[in-house]
Amino acid sequence: MLLAPKKARAILRKAGSTPFINYAEITLRLIPAISLIVYADYSKFPLHCFYFGSFMLLTSIVLYFIPVAKHHGFSLRAADILKPLYLQLISPFSMLFGWLVIYMVI
Repeated sequence: MLLAPKKARAILRKAGSTPFINYAEITLRLIPAISLIVYADYSKFPLHCFYFGSFMLLTSIVLYFIPVAKHHGFSLRAADILKPLYLQLISPFSMLFGWLVIYMVI
C-alpha cells in the first residue's frame, strides 16, 4: 500500500471477482482467525486476541453468505474511493495494526 498503491488498488478490485477468488479469500481469513482464538490463552493479551479472532471468524462466516457479485461490487466501490494517495496515507496505520497483532501473539 505504501510503496505500490496502484497495485494494492488493483488487488482490491479483484476481491470477490470470481467464486474461486471470493471463497479462497474468505477461507484464508479463517486460518488466522481460528489461530487467534485457539492461541488466545497463550498470548500476551488473551482477551484482545480472543475477541479479535472471534470478530474475524464472524465476519468471515457472514461473507460466505454474501453473494459474490455483491462482494465484488463492494470491492470495486472501495477501490474507486481509495485513491492511491489515500492508500499511502493509511498504510502506516495498517502496518502498525499488523505489528500490534504480531506483538500480541509473540
